[in-house]
Amino acid sequence: MELSRRTILKGAGALSLLGGRLGAPALAQAAPGVSGADIAPILFVHGNGDQAPLWVTTIWRMESNGVPRERMFAINFTDPLARTDDKVEQAGRSSTEDARRELGEAIRELKQKTGAARVALVGNSRGGNAIRNYVKNGGGGEVSHAVLCGTPNHGVYASDEGLGNEFNGRGPFLRGLNEGDSEVAAGTAFLTLRSDGLDKYAQPDGRFIGKPGTPTNVTSDGPALKGATNLVIGAVDHRETAYHPRAFREIYKFIAGREPSRIEIVPEANVRLSGLVTGTPGGVQTNRPVAGASVDVYHVAAETGERIGGPVHSSQTSADGRWGPAQVDPSWYLEIVLTSPGAVTTHVYRSPFPRSSDIVHLRAARPLGPTDAGAGAIVLMSRPRGYFGLPRDVVLFDGREPADVKPGVPTDAVTTLRLAEAEIGRPMVAIFNQERIVARAWPASENRIAVAELTY
Repeated sequence: MELSRRTILKGAGALSLLGGRLGAPALAQAAPGVSGADIAPILFVHGNGDQAPLWVTTIWRMESNGVPRERMFAINFTDPLARTDDKVEQAGRSSTEDARRELGEAIRELKQKTGAARVALVGNSRGGNAIRNYVKNGGGGEVSHAVLCGTPNHGVYASDEGLGNEFNGRGPFLRGLNEGDSEVAAGTAFLTLRSDGLDKYAQPDGRFIGKPGTPTNVTSDGPALKGATNLVIGAVDHRETAYHPRAFREIYKFIAGREPSRIEIVPEANVRLSGLVTGTPGGVQTNRPVAGASVDVYHVAAETGERIGGPVHSSQTSADGRWGPAQVDPSWYLEIVLTSPGAVTTHVYRSPFPRSSDIVHLRAARPLGPTDAGAGAIVLMSRPRGYFGLPRDVVLFDGREPADVKPGVPTDAVTTLRLAEAEIGRPMVAIFNQERIVARAWPASENRIAVAELTY
């Protein structure tokens, strides 16, 4: 029997230029007074084109509720972008079978490390497709819980055109997953989390997929599944269905069988950061490691973004793409400078890291293009764990609401400022609700871009 309830909450809140395949920082400490060691090991699965670090705030919240860090992993798919046609090879992109295979490898690794017979899987968007494919096609006995957050379970669209696309609800992939009286596999407990109308990939009109005025034959109820526990968690966007604090509460409660003892992240006294440098060969987002990249980490002033002394960490990647570890204070604002072969030098400004992580993965910012011609400096404000919602959110960049963020259904995760040469070096204030980051403008003539990267 399908269970369903609607949770209507208003307002919103919700990292990542910052994905090995599995990330497991060993230094994270459980918060005092709570224990989560009795729940199933959890494997987090990111979405289309994304990386493991999107789950870092969720992992920190789990740790803050006593879940041991070694019982959690976040997969980093090698080629995270789906093919245009699932059965046709495409450079730098993966098929549904590729994703199912990699997920199976990660599950076996987590089971071997923890000694558990079964694991819980939590996926956002395309990550939920991989989870359903694995559970239905032979892996159900290994999976105790499956949480699908914003997953387009009935397609981003349902059309007789492009039937080979993984996200077509009428295509063979999704029809195969959805056939029968129940759309979930017996023996695994399923939970779906969806938005109350603000998920750009669950809309009746095709304007969000480049086809304005064309019906998608999909509604905001598209992520729900017959046989699952289906929850609407309020005015959240597509990514917030996974990474918002509201989503965390439901994920934890479903897997643990009880409410979390806290939603806030409990800081650690000593924070160690490390991760991968990955690349975009041919302009395609991948999680393939980049060798020969330099990473420099600076402590910066919260109010000005100015560096406080020299780098607190410097390293260069080898063939495995790993950088770090960097030891930082949990109160420090940071500038992380990535110099990657053949890519724009990227200055990432970040709010303090309250806890350790070894999935602080880095990708260079997008290259300078024709629209940047003549600009003295380019500064981006990026929200990897969600989109900018206007008028839902307070979004201010250099004292103004960004003109390139569309109001209504949240669709934009990056806003861009192009500055005159005279403004190079000026501090740029990025505000998203209660998070505030100050970035510095660097010369575009030196092939540099600055990014104020939000955590929430």
